[in-house]
Amino acid sequence: MRHVRIPLVSVCALALATAAFAQAPKPNIIFILADDLGYGELGSYGQKIVQTPHLDRFAAEGIRFTQFYAGSTVCAPSRSVLMTGQHMGHTRVRGNSGLDNTAAQMLRTGDLTVARVLQQAGYATALVGKWGLGLANDEGEPRQQGFDYYFGFLSQLHAHNHYPDFLWRNGEKVALPNVITPVGPTGAGYATKRVQYAGDLFFDEAREFIERSRQRPFFLYLALTVPHANNERARLLGDGQEVPDYAPYADRPWSDSQKGQAAMITRMDRQIGGLLAQLKTLGLDERTLVLFTSDNGPHKEGGPNYDPEKFDANGPLTGLKRSLTDGGIRVPFLARWPGKIKPGVVSPHVGYFGDMMATFAGLAGAKLPSNLDSISLVPTLLGQGAQPKHDFLYWEFYEGGVTQAVLLDGRWKGIRPKGASAPMQLFNLADDIGEKTDVAAKNPALVARVAEIMRTAHVDNEHWKIPPVGGRMPSSGTPKRAP
Repeated sequence: MRHVRIPLVSVCALALATAAFAQAPKPNIIFILADDLGYGELGSYGQKIVQTPHLDRFAAEGIRFTQFYAGSTVCAPSRSVLMTGQHMGHTRVRGNSGLDNTAAQMLRTGDLTVARVLQQAGYATALVGKWGLGLANDEGEPRQQGFDYYFGFLSQLHAHNHYPDFLWRNGEKVALPNVITPVGPTGAGYATKRVQYAGDLFFDEAREFIERSRQRPFFLYLALTVPHANNERARLLGDGQEVPDYAPYADRPWSDSQKGQAAMITRMDRQIGGLLAQLKTLGLDERTLVLFTSDNGPHKEGGPNYDPEKFDANGPLTGLKRSLTDGGIRVPFLARWPGKIKPGVVSPHVGYFGDMMATFAGLAGAKLPSNLDSISLVPTLLGQGAQPKHDFLYWEFYEGGVTQAVLLDGRWKGIRPKGASAPMQLFNLADDIGEKTDVAAKNPALVARVAEIMRTAHVDNEHWKIPPVGGRMPSSGTPKRAP
């Protein structure tokens, strides 16, 4: 475990908690990941227009984190951090590589995922929804990465299309009755005949997995594709927010893309409420930890008439998806486990996607590998013992040049835009959550500390390198704009 402050009392408390879990029944774990949902798009995080009553109740019945971060500011690397428990300087996939270099967006046989750790601990494991870390018949395919079962999209370009004409189930294409106009070779495009909505199919599949796995501990990674835009439809037809209907916003004086964005979120909220109701019906509620978050900050890709400011999608934060200011990486994070997590808790603990590895392994009584950037959130979730903390969190982003960011001591945010020679920016999030005032000139010692972390936190792999000067990626690793 790297770069973590763990006082002796925390080590003892964590050891006792781990020992207790080893003897207790292993909890079911459901991790629900929204796609491009902003920090401010839930009622529990200040949203005033879009209705999210079920997730607001979810927050009231569990714990809501106020400073939790995604693995990255775009899809694939954020999911790689989630799966591997390693930050952006160490994880395998560090950007959206597009079709020209699919190997750069693929987990490999030697990678150990959280799904594999839980599978080895006796869990039934399933991925439902969007994967984005490998295609059929390669090393990154979900069954090669610890999932017993999967259903959904493998290519994240394919996942743009909310009405696809096929999905994948365990290596086989499942034909759907939608008729699409294809755009490119991946299955992306837009539907000219809409019959089955992928998001609805995902919740059906999730409920079926829960039903058939109820007799043993299970891990369900429910990786949704809402409220991500259909980029191809937005570009060609002007509206990327595909949804079966605009309820309850059909009569609002908004553009169709704004109605679609709101309807996507409220539809997802209602379906999550149905999933939680199923857990109660099956008697699994108190045996199941459910978590909800988003893979990065809010998008602005719904079309020319879509504006994320309409619903204040990033709340008090600055920036959107593809930004390393907090608007691009700070995300809502909720956890609910009746009887274990106290209701109504609001936590300022600073965590990120990589912490799921240590958290889930601890709950499952599984042994952790040593090469992690992950700490367990169990003390915070259960309100037991002192919570270890990260000394820093680290990100890098490759589109248009390399950008790096470090969050130091949960407070000081350093950003080096577009390359090693660019001047460092420094923000004090404790006083300036919107990152409006650069205080680098007043804090040279902190700037030097952040710069050293940026230098040492990154380890090159064959596809993802940071050049010493200029910030441009070598041609073999240049990522494509493929959200």
